[in-house]
Amino acid sequence: MKKSEDKKITELANGVLIGDRRKLARAITVAESTRADDRNLAENLISKLLPHTGGSVRIGISGVPGVGKSTFIEALGLHIIGMGKTLSVLAIDPSSPNTGGSIMGDKTRMPELSRNKNAFIRPTPSAGTLGGIARYTREVLLLVEAAGVDVILVETVGVGQSEFAVANLVDMFILLVAPGGGDDLQGIKKGIVELADLIIVTKTDGDLTPAAERAQADYSTALNLFKPTNSGWKPKVISCSAHTGRGIPESWDAIQSCYDTLYSSGSLLMRRKEQAKKEMWCEISENILEDIKSDKNVTSILPELESMVEKGTMSPTEAARNLLLKYKKNA
Repeated sequence: MKKSEDKKITELANGVLIGDRRKLARAITVAESTRADDRNLAENLISKLLPHTGGSVRIGISGVPGVGKSTFIEALGLHIIGMGKTLSVLAIDPSSPNTGGSIMGDKTRMPELSRNKNAFIRPTPSAGTLGGIARYTREVLLLVEAAGVDVILVETVGVGQSEFAVANLVDMFILLVAPGGGDDLQGIKKGIVELADLIIVTKTDGDLTPAAERAQADYSTALNLFKPTNSGWKPKVISCSAHTGRGIPESWDAIQSCYDTLYSSGSLLMRRKEQAKKEMWCEISENILEDIKSDKNVTSILPELESMVEKGTMSPTEAARNLLLKYKKNA
């Protein structure tokens, strides 16, 4: 490693450890970069900071568009900060197809929280990554954790594979649902509900209160049909209103109770170990795919294989096998 690179890593690491926001932002920018030189810097920076990670409560939050994720996160975040804790929100935004940047801009959707000195909000473009999270979200999470943040909220894009992706990053997963009762329950896959450690029915205020309370009862009944986990934690359903504050303290109490249960049972440590191992294999897959796509011997036969697959003269499976054989032969 060059002296200049080592100096930059040391400066960034020291800045992150003392909670310097500018240095943390710069470190995250490096971690999110796909440039080869930045990837090397990021890997060395993460290695240097790894012993200082692991102390935050990691929470994943998702829900269908319009459920009020940002409004809920701001209300919960302000409550957490009001208890004397520091907070970070990693908001994974859809990406612009033209620039690759974030489209929605969570700072504008959380104005009060974004101005609070004890909150660090970082919108991150998903950049076309499947699963609703960005490829290097885990590295960003570790950097924020090394900065000494008490609670990290990871907000994902919509509902779908997002939940399964974010579950490999966080200690607990919260699913937000809007009032609608049985109709909502029919519209969300069973697997997503099973994945949730906490289900929160939003918008429990005004004329929507009766519908929200019915939804809470419906989801509570649904959870009783699932097999209990080995963690010792029994998922709960809470109703809340981010506008009135109803249910926000109860939501945090449930989060804290879930974390304490997972920690005391040893499930938290096991969950984090499994997550790190899965992330390693995901990164292996991503790197191999990139290597294959950039291999000259592969790219030379790729157009012909794609054409044959399009015409139906070769199956995708056979084409993939031929491509891999070509890659292995020249590896």
